[in-house]
Amino acid sequence: MRPEVIEASAPPSLPARRVDAAGRVRIDHGAILRLAAPLMVTNTIQAVLNLTDTWFIGRLSTAAVAAMGSIYWLMTCLILVISGVGLAVQTFVSQADGARRRARASQAAWSALWATLISAPLFVVAALAGPLLLAPFGLSREIEQLALDYWQPRLYGAVLGSRGWVVMGFFNGVGATRVTLLIAASITLANVPANEYLVFGRGLGMAGAAWGTNLAQALGLLLALAILLSAHFAGRYRTRLTWRPDFGLVWRMLRVGLPVGVMYGADVLGVALFQLMVARVGNTEAAATQIVMMLTSIAYMPTLGLATAGTTVVGQTIGAGDRDWAAKLGTRVVLMCSALMGCIALGFLIGGPWVLPRFVEAGDAAAAETVAIALAVLWPAAAYQIFDGLYFGSSFCLRAAGDTRVPAVVALALSWGLFVPTAHLLIFAPGEGWVLGLPQAGLGALGGWLALMAYATLLGTTMFLRWRSGHWRRDLL
Repeated sequence: MRPEVIEASAPPSLPARRVDAAGRVRIDHGAILRLAAPLMVTNTIQAVLNLTDTWFIGRLSTAAVAAMGSIYWLMTCLILVISGVGLAVQTFVSQADGARRRARASQAAWSALWATLISAPLFVVAALAGPLLLAPFGLSREIEQLALDYWQPRLYGAVLGSRGWVVMGFFNGVGATRVTLLIAASITLANVPANEYLVFGRGLGMAGAAWGTNLAQALGLLLALAILLSAHFAGRYRTRLTWRPDFGLVWRMLRVGLPVGVMYGADVLGVALFQLMVARVGNTEAAATQIVMMLTSIAYMPTLGLATAGTTVVGQTIGAGDRDWAAKLGTRVVLMCSALMGCIALGFLIGGPWVLPRFVEAGDAAAAETVAIALAVLWPAAAYQIFDGLYFGSSFCLRAAGDTRVPAVVALALSWGLFVPTAHLLIFAPGEGWVLGLPQAGLGALGGWLALMAYATLLGTTMFLRWRSGHWRRDLL
């Protein structure tokens, strides 16, 4: 790939910028990767956390895995939308840090922490609304009860994770990505004994897995706050002096963060409805879908780390006042994200036949059928990973510039206008489904994954074109 070259008179303090021996200015890929590497490991750890929960629940029964799969993305959607302000923190922090307004960076973090505390009652409402939200989807009584056993305690504690996102967003925005890695590793390490004790030691089953995750996130939040208030950050960013909320800043973060929450929420809600459709078809199809979904997270979680580094370097560059360099950096990060996801997708296609059987109980009568379905849907899952890389890279760079409203509308339209109807058409057999009288292909889980493949391809392409169009230059914060 040809290196980007700009005029050698560019400001010397721009992120990921180096001057070669001939005096030409180039993108410093090493600087991007050094910033991204801890975040990639952090998000891989998050994938391990998800897989750990799935593994513990898989030790209960295939029905328990199916129940988890039926609610995982619906629950994630609610958490994303309610936590929207936390998703904007890195944008404001990175731009403030790039402009050398360091106290303003920490003030953004504290204001977001106040905002997430105010939103805590919404998580309680979402937890209590679980039976009403799941009732229309026609889940079996066993699956619905298992799902609610996890749903309610997990949402009661979701505010802990939301506040953790805020503090880690600050560390990411100032480039302290190793701190984020330390916090994520601590959460994952705490999650394993917490799950073992609560799921099996105390016999809480699905609820134990939820409370175990909540406990681990509480410990992670305490660690994050202790580091935020430590002498290093207090001296450099005045973190002990900027704790009072700035409601004007909160409003601006809501304007950026809520569309981000809606964008990712629309995406994951579409996936949630897809998994609920599959759960209605059968337990083995739902369990296979959940296992492959968790496996594919190994592809997108590290990529999210690279994309998050893109938010930092693009935001800092915009804060420093050079939009052209921000555009070059962002495009390079997007292409790196796409290439990374393609490589990982190839890896789990090769390793899938060995890995997938590890997520079912060998003595379960449905284990063999579950693995067979999982192996079939792994192919369309792998096929769209490159386009998912375009989506993540582009959307994170757009977020760095504050261009979030139009991407949110696009994601909403493609998810609910294309993906969900197509999944309904392909998954259910004639005479089944939520809306009767429509043509149905009856492909089960495979049909849903084919619909997801088409949706991800269009979404990734559209987001990349939005970034390349340069509209974000006219909509800066």
